[in-house]
Amino acid sequence: MTSHDFTRADRISAELRRLLGGMVHEAVRDHALPSVSVSDVEVTKDFDMATVYVTALLPDTAKDAVKSLNEMAKEFRHELSQVMRMRRVPELRFRYDDSVDRGERIDALLRGES
Repeated sequence: MTSHDFTRADRISAELRRLLGGMVHEAVRDHALPSVSVSDVEVTKDFDMATVYVTALLPDTAKDAVKSLNEMAKEFRHELSQVMRMRRVPELRFRYDDSVDRGERIDALLRGES
């Protein structure tokens, strides 16, 4: 595999992250969803699937937000197909990114808090 493949995947991931960030923000506002934001997007090598990682302001509400976003994934994909110049926009799968929560927990343990 050439390094060119990685460059294209990185560009597509970055563009999806930028576009979906705005769409998710709009969905949170319009549908009264718990506050979440897009932290990262990973695209498969064949560009058929994109995993969209979201972080939540309140981790307790993340599960409901991710469920709602997965239900709206087809709408997001359709919107993306209108603005992206790709033959086929990847299917979207939303996942909760718990790396911030784990980092805070580790930080609290290092400071001696439980």
